Amino acid sequence: MGLARRLYRGEIDVDFVGKWRLWYSLSGFLLIVSLAGLLINGLNLGVEFKGGSVFSFKAPSASIEQVREVFQEEGVHQPIVQTAGEGWRVTTETLQESTLTQVQTAVSKDFNVPASEVSVESIGASWGGEVSQKAWIGLGVFMLAIILYLSMAFEPKMALAAIVALIHDLVITAGIYAWSGFEVTPATLLGFLTILGYSLYDAVVVFDMIKEVTAKLGHTSKQTYSMAANNALNHTLIRSLNTSLVAILPVAAILFIGTTLLGAGTLKDLSLALFVGMIVGTYSSLCVATPLLVTLKEREPKYQAIAKRLASTGGGGKGSKGSKSAAVANG
Repeated sequence: MGLARRLYRGEIDVDFVGKWRLWYSLSGFLLIVSLAGLLINGLNLGVEFKGGSVFSFKAPSASIEQVREVFQEEGVHQPIVQTAGEGWRVTTETLQESTLTQVQTAVSKDFNVPASEVSVESIGASWGGEVSQKAWIGLGVFMLAIILYLSMAFEPKMALAAIVALIHDLVITAGIYAWSGFEVTPATLLGFLTILGYSLYDAVVVFDMIKEVTAKLGHTSKQTYSMAANNALNHTLIRSLNTSLVAILPVAAILFIGTTLLGAGTLKDLSLALFVGMIVGTYSSLCVATPLLVTLKEREPKYQAIAKRLASTGGGGKGSKGSKSAAVANG
């Protein structure tokens, strides 16, 4: 509690930029694991994308194992069983009309449900392919809009660092989906777009402060670009953490409480994307985007000259609380 209190009072100066090797190693590990999941398991695309059949019915006393067994006994391969309140939603591969009727009859008989209350919906593969194509187009348009905005709002190196962070967030979130086996539905894509927007917002807040502070750096500055950027980052740290915490809490409630206690299975695909994406987005804006920006900017002759001058006079050490205030006031 003491550490948290000091952090929220601004009494701790975290050296995010100086620990760039740690952040790059951690992100590299997460990206490798995520890509491995995408290559080995792939994404579990929902019926909306690949086509198939969906059965919906109410059987409060049934268990997941019982429902799965009934479908498998009728020749259905790997049915995906989900709870929906007191009801069930079972997704299968595309079934013939005769098999649909056979399964519907079996469900009605085994769970004492009138056949008329066993809803059956079939989605063709061509329609699913069209949905997939539109989803990719939507994601591409969104990414293009982000790139255009960043290019106009920030200098090229800032825009590049923010875009890398966005791709970083998207790949890790998709990788977690691949390993978890959660279905990717249209709601999941909405979650992906939401976390991209959230990650962008966090990066913009941080970069606005960095741009304001580093714009004052000159040949006589007492701070390097790294020090000024790190101090600016610490000034936005509490805002980022507060925003993330407030956003994550209701999403966590949906994911953990809603899906386990209330059986809100249809919400877990959306809530998982939001939960993972918000955590990764906060991490990337602090520990990926900013260190990458500093790596790129420190190669510029202007900032190299400042660093060499301060190193020769012994003034290039880590920023302190005093230097943090000076950075904002004087650059």
